[in-house]
Amino acid sequence: MIQVIPSIAIRNGKVVKMRKGDPASEKSYDENPLDLAKRFEAHGIEVVHLVDLDGAERGSPKNYHVLEAIAGHTDLKIDFTGGVCTDGDIGKVFEFGADYVTASSISITNKELFASWIMSYGREKITLGVDVTDIVSKKIAFRGWQKKSEITLFDHLQYFYDRGLKYAKSTDISRDGVLEGPAFSYYQEILDKFPNLMVLASGGVRGVDDIKKLNEMGIFAVIFGKAYYEGILKLHDLEQFIVKKS
Repeated sequence: MIQVIPSIAIRNGKVVKMRKGDPASEKSYDENPLDLAKRFEAHGIEVVHLVDLDGAERGSPKNYHVLEAIAGHTDLKIDFTGGVCTDGDIGKVFEFGADYVTASSISITNKELFASWIMSYGREKITLGVDVTDIVSKKIAFRGWQKKSEITLFDHLQYFYDRGLKYAKSTDISRDGVLEGPAFSYYQEILDKFPNLMVLASGGVRGVDDIKKLNEMGIFAVIFGKAYYEGILKLHDLEQFIVKKS
């Protein structure tokens, strides 16, 4: 069964979402991050994707207090992302309560360091973020999507797959925050080339039908945000994907 993971993106202390990664399109929501996390937990959600946008843009995490609050006041597993670029960063993120780390920029700027994290922290703890500007060129964007690399998706995935990578989170940035549906064919390409990779799909989710299709494809997890914050996707709609504990 596909895992459903809500995203909580933080900038300047507010929960926000953007369209296609454009800061000018940013919309803030009247939500307290901890209250939001508790609501997700109450509906059976087990993992949240905590995005430190401030950290992603400045190159080092900033919102440790949000991470610490959610870790200290819920039983949620937290997948933290945003600016984790040094051994000190990742150590501190885990110290403040993260269960997993998703990193992107460091995999571009220091491939050897990111590969070492897979070995030292374990492949269950480390997810590679590979977000592409479009699904044709498959060029990877980083530093909060504000920088574009010339590195292509499959070459990048192969490098780390050969070094033990188990999890990869990928977003088609052109679909993020626009509620036009996930890039199904794009994810199928990844699954076809890396059948043993656990893929986390992010961007474009409109509702339950999209999640059902990703589940049928064999996607490991789906990260959603905008559809929930805009009231289109309801938490009770997700109950069919949540395995009840006995």
